[in-house]
Amino acid sequence: MLRLPKSSSVWFTVFFLTGMLALLGNPEAQAASQKTQKRAGAASSAPANGGYVGSAACSRCHLEIANHFAHASMGHSLKAVTPDFLKTLPIPAAYYDAKFDHHFEVRTENGKLYQSEYQSGADGKEVFRSTHELGWIIGTGENGFGALLRRGDYLFQAPLSYYSKAAEWNLSPGYQNGDYGFNRIIQPGCIYCHSGRPQPVASYPGKYDSTPFTQTSVGCENCHGPGAAHVQAMGQGEDYGKGPGSDSDPTIVNPARLKGQLADDICMSCHQIGDARVLQPGKTYQDFRPGEPLDHTLSIFQIPPTRENPPQDDHVEHYYSMSLSKCFRATRSLPASKQLRCITCHDPHVEPTHAEAPAFFNAKCLTCHTAASCTATAATRQATSPADNCIGCHMPRRDIQAISHTSATNHRIVVRPEEPFPDEAFAQTTTALPNLIHMNPAGERGAKAATPPALVLLQAFGELRTSKPQFAASFTASWLKTLAELETSNPENAIVQAALGHRELEAHDWSQAIDHLQHALRLDPLQTNVYVDLSEAQDQSGMVEEAIASAKRAVTLDPFVAALQKTLVFRLINGKHYEEAQAAMETYLRNFPEDDFMRKMLAIAKQ
Repeated sequence: MLRLPKSSSVWFTVFFLTGMLALLGNPEAQAASQKTQKRAGAASSAPANGGYVGSAACSRCHLEIANHFAHASMGHSLKAVTPDFLKTLPIPAAYYDAKFDHHFEVRTENGKLYQSEYQSGADGKEVFRSTHELGWIIGTGENGFGALLRRGDYLFQAPLSYYSKAAEWNLSPGYQNGDYGFNRIIQPGCIYCHSGRPQPVASYPGKYDSTPFTQTSVGCENCHGPGAAHVQAMGQGEDYGKGPGSDSDPTIVNPARLKGQLADDICMSCHQIGDARVLQPGKTYQDFRPGEPLDHTLSIFQIPPTRENPPQDDHVEHYYSMSLSKCFRATRSLPASKQLRCITCHDPHVEPTHAEAPAFFNAKCLTCHTAASCTATAATRQATSPADNCIGCHMPRRDIQAISHTSATNHRIVVRPEEPFPDEAFAQTTTALPNLIHMNPAGERGAKAATPPALVLLQAFGELRTSKPQFAASFTASWLKTLAELETSNPENAIVQAALGHRELEAHDWSQAIDHLQHALRLDPLQTNVYVDLSEAQDQSGMVEEAIASAKRAVTLDPFVAALQKTLVFRLINGKHYEEAQAAMETYLRNFPEDDFMRKMLAIAKQ
């Protein structure tokens, strides 16, 4: 290890540059200090079996349905990479990212799939190369697919994805914002919707059990609930009543026999992302059970649209778009069996092909409408492909801005493309919640819903005040007001104490911030972001060694977040621990070799 004098101007240069990056110029670092409510609420665990038996057990009696479902999008949402599957992939392939001057490759070797990222210097020699085996393919190919890899006990997104529309490999969703290499962690809330039964580890987002999935693709129990009781009952010869109007089988959930909102809740758990999704206190994504109100596990919030900024996003906002349609609104006062809901038009077991879709959905439309209902001219109707294609006119596909080369169906079911939004779209808030729409309140549609718990709102406001800077003033005011209420009503809560600490940190009251943050860690010691805030407060208070210790704890809890390791390097330089700082920089580059800035800083340090 190179020894450097404590007064070295070289280390002052490294100190200044890494400090600026860690504290000012790195959006990840800024985000890491804001994740208190989200991280504490989103801790997921891998519960015991919980009555889940897997789709194979269901297929023994429902083979035809299982075979149809296997060809539907959800039925192959996630699959392990196998030699046979590799034969279907468009590989090898290469991609060059001019923004960062980095190259990417996709290749196979000995029946395995690999991606690499590398950079070449002016002399043609490689500056770095990072190569990882990919374990799973995520996505159905409708718009494209990506890949997942495992590093230790953590799952990550691969940097390249394949886009079907463009027929090319390109940067994965999110990588347009920065080069995350092979370190973009797969959070429990994301993989919950893309897999059958994931097994995340409690309080360590991104960390998974030694068997990450007990079932890869979305399966029967994602919509029907745990099947053990049903399998046992059928095996014992139980014969519950069948046929119209019969819902006497208590061992399994049939979404078609649920009241409208409960059926839609199953779909909303994945097909309505909203602007903020907050787990109820003590809940995990694995706690949701079909047939129960989604709001008992997860609350979804939407920023209310205005006439100047109407809702335009179709990407994973299917329920919200449908709720603004005339078809949906016209049926709300009808009996539950007559209301428009997701499964009115969609059969999760059967997915029509592109060629079959027009006729399939025309039949759905004609259950409520007639051919004479259409007011379009004969020429207009004949101009669709194929002719008289209801969804072609009334549910047109639109490009998804968040993901390039991708499109989605507009679920607002418009009469004509330029149809204005209904007045109701701009009057969905309440007096108690004036700046958010609670998308999934428990209870029947149209019923007066209770205001979500203050602890849930605190987390929603805390997330939105940073993720939606254009609304920062409104959500910060709401966050502060809700926090003040909880400071009195629920002070012994780790989320509340963490938020109080962050409030005092923003007010530069370092002493009070430290008190609250340490209190939060006594209540729940597995809060990475609280250690981030604590390290900052301690550093500002001149508690250099304590700040280093807190930064180390954050890195231990979350070893694959670049911003945390950068902060640790900065703290070590500040504390004049130069040898340890250099070692931390070398460790950082082993984990994040794509970071050209840190490579330059290490080179300076070695001068």
